Amino acid sequence: MYRDNTAVKASQKEFDKLEPPVAEKIRKEITKHGHTRIDFYYWMNDINNPEVSEYLEAENEYTRRVLENTSQLQENLFNEIIGRIKKEDQSVPYMFNGFFYYYRYQEGKEYPIHCRKKGSLSTDEEIILDVNEMAKGHKYINVTGLNVSPNNKLLAYGVDFSGRRKYEIHFKNLVTGELLSKRILDTAGSTAWANNSTSIFYSKKDKALRSYKIFKHSINNDSLKDMEMYHETDPKFGVYVSKTKSGKYILIGSFSNTATEYRFLDADNPESELKLINMREENHEYYVDHHEDKFLITTNDSAKNFKLAEAEVDNPSKKNWKVRVPHRQKILLEGIEVFKDFLVLQERQDGLKKIRIVDLTNRSQKYIDFEESAYSIYLTSNYDFESYKLRFVYTSLTTPNSTYDFNLKTGERILLKHEEVVGNFDKNNYATERISALASDGTKVPISIVYRRGMKKDGKNPLLLTGYGSYGISSDADFSSVRLSLLDRGFIFAVAHIRGGQEFGRQWYEDGKLLHKKNTFTDFISCAEHLVKSNYTNKENLFAIGGSAGGLLIGTVINMCPELFKGVIAAVPFVDVLTTMLDESIPLTTGEYDEWGDPNKKEFYEYILSYSPYDNVERKKYPAMLVTTGLNDSQVQYWEPAKWIAKLRDMKTDDNMLLLYTNMSAGHSGSSGRFERYKVVAMEFAFLLNLLGIKN
Repeated sequence: MYRDNTAVKASQKEFDKLEPPVAEKIRKEITKHGHTRIDFYYWMNDINNPEVSEYLEAENEYTRRVLENTSQLQENLFNEIIGRIKKEDQSVPYMFNGFFYYYRYQEGKEYPIHCRKKGSLSTDEEIILDVNEMAKGHKYINVTGLNVSPNNKLLAYGVDFSGRRKYEIHFKNLVTGELLSKRILDTAGSTAWANNSTSIFYSKKDKALRSYKIFKHSINNDSLKDMEMYHETDPKFGVYVSKTKSGKYILIGSFSNTATEYRFLDADNPESELKLINMREENHEYYVDHHEDKFLITTNDSAKNFKLAEAEVDNPSKKNWKVRVPHRQKILLEGIEVFKDFLVLQERQDGLKKIRIVDLTNRSQKYIDFEESAYSIYLTSNYDFESYKLRFVYTSLTTPNSTYDFNLKTGERILLKHEEVVGNFDKNNYATERISALASDGTKVPISIVYRRGMKKDGKNPLLLTGYGSYGISSDADFSSVRLSLLDRGFIFAVAHIRGGQEFGRQWYEDGKLLHKKNTFTDFISCAEHLVKSNYTNKENLFAIGGSAGGLLIGTVINMCPELFKGVIAAVPFVDVLTTMLDESIPLTTGEYDEWGDPNKKEFYEYILSYSPYDNVERKKYPAMLVTTGLNDSQVQYWEPAKWIAKLRDMKTDDNMLLLYTNMSAGHSGSSGRFERYKVVAMEFAFLLNLLGIKN
């Protein structure tokens, strides 16, 4: 179904003389609401068709040939990137249930070695899981959800060997070192132990990769069939299981993009019946934790930016909720961290994360101060309910990840680890700015910028602009040692904090979803245009990059303003939005209706059709493009970018590069392993540099 022309003899430096694969066009009519679309590349949806993989391999070969003149540059970039990473490294240990846990890396190995020490860091190391050993014989591996039983004797963990995010749950006896033969298939990978250390709860995935059932498994009785605890029948909802930090309760949470519902049972009595906290309601999200005899509930009920309530465990329904932290118009309550004597509030104000500490013994409050104007923080490894130390990571566009312990009693802050950037890195060689662009409707959209000091604002700098703008996921200003390879070659890197994220609260998100989705795209265009007008760059030096829903952003923006960018990179891009959202057999589709809209309803069908990148490809000039995907991607199916590339090849009127790279043994997150993934990054950077004529 394709014509392979990559064998044409031509100069490798003149990519336009290398003819790309041409996908066969087979007419497929898709009719909805009386409207018919023609999809000539629908045949690519069939993974079992050998000509699909042949076509993808041909595109890979074409990409390799086109970029062959950058092979040395790619190698240099790859070596630079991994050269900044400390080969022998270790995470900061954390204490949980009598043991210090950490993972470490050994030079020459791709995967972590998970370890623990009993009682003290001076005791002998116990290796609980060496992922390098597990990876032998596999092209891909992802291990997730490591969970040690309350008696410290058993380890449960999820393993994915394909990148499809469908995990097998494995078990290891930590006393004998024996890997148990039992496997639980088709799960989400995470588990929750009952306090008896013999009952364990997990979620099962269906054919569409939706977590839809919770089961209880008995470790000591293999003949006993796993008990179904809960079945989520609404296809818009998924379900998961967890345990409160206090260790008192098992929680089963049902979730969609706009609503949640929780049930609980006593972790000391796994045979007890599930009890409902509050029945699901449309557009009501609430999240549950536990402290003493109360549930702490973060809720958006009559509180767009969320508020904190509490309820007695014996009477947890909404009618009994009492407000602890009221709703605030300009402050988003992102979540909480519960300790025995302290409550930590994770907030967001003016686009930046804040941490507020509440002393539960005397109700006093304080914030942790941060000095930089643009930064990111996140809480990590706070598993010890009895602790009075809060662990968090601080980072900015110029500050590598820095792990701190904050004494909740005294306010003392101790730096535990500053991520080492191997080589001659000096943060003082780089500068950051935070500016704003004016969107088409007058909204101010922030842009975070980083560059190497000495940059002149003469409009000639190459600039790479990124954004996301979906699901309420905020694009924070964090550090990347990988990015230095561009900054040190004169690039400016910029993050557009566009609507659809949650940087400025829940309204910022709602203004970039459903029938307001186009604000996300026009915000990004406004940011790009502002950077040009402000002489940071010009159109011949402006590039854009985005992944997943950020790839949708790139695809839509180049349909709207193709002349604005010299080149773009779209990673695992969600570009065939309408066809995907009409196919309920595809993973995640039904659960996405609250984000994009249900195209079975005409209003949403027409709106999605108006921006869906694949449906809006036109016969016109496009910038140079590099598109990446993974054959086993469960989030964005491989055929979306493959079809998009084929249609662009047929329609575009320019001679600019149009390249597709498919990782044939990975999924949405790319290659597994610590260093292997950076080969694709090196290719992406080489693509950008090559467009500028930069050879080294």
